Amino acid sequence: MSDLPSFVERPSPSFGSRRGGVLPDMIVLHYTAMESAEAALERLCDAEAEVSAHYLICEKGTVFQMVAEDMRAWHAGAGRWGVVDEVNSRSIGVELANRGDHPFSEPQMAALERLMQGIMARWNIPPERVIGHSDMAPGRKIDPGQRFDWQRLARQGLSVWAEQGRAGDFWQDAAAFGYPVGDVSDDVLLEAFRLRFRPGFTGPLDAVDSARMAGLAMTWPMDARAI
Repeated sequence: MSDLPSFVERPSPSFGSRRGGVLPDMIVLHYTAMESAEAALERLCDAEAEVSAHYLICEKGTVFQMVAEDMRAWHAGAGRWGVVDEVNSRSIGVELANRGDHPFSEPQMAALERLMQGIMARWNIPPERVIGHSDMAPGRKIDPGQRFDWQRLARQGLSVWAEQGRAGDFWQDAAAFGYPVGDVSDDVLLEAFRLRFRPGFTGPLDAVDSARMAGLAMTWPMDARAI
């Protein structure tokens, strides 16, 4: 963590061992939906709340570590990505202090990028295994939300972006990429896809949706480690 001079330890009691002895092969990004980073820290470190994450990054770029990376934090909850339905055991959770209704600050994004570079190198996590809470829990969660700059991460190889492919079956391609097709209604899943890859767009499924999902499925099909 030497590349993060504002790194602070803030241990949370809410963690355990990764089930089945698995190692983390995903990163899940969240926003706190709270008024301040300190309020979020208090909740994430409150034993009675029974929630936590590995890291929280405040608006000024300070990075707080609450749970060691080799341990299981309680950040993802119910949901699925590919065939992984116990996401907490397979992931590292990063919270960003943000109410969800305003942009993420430059110091915060820069700190996130440095943090992710280290995590992905330590655990050999590929960019397609970096997802939002809304991707694995569509309808239940919307974070990190439409104000989050996924394209910025993708340009640095820290996540992926949807390039145009040859449009096919949107739902088959969504399942191939990792979305939990069948767990929620088609409308809810389409909304989750657009929240990340077409923010602000509404209306019925169209050719652009299908082309972009096809590009995701073709370029970044579900990793064999997801099985």
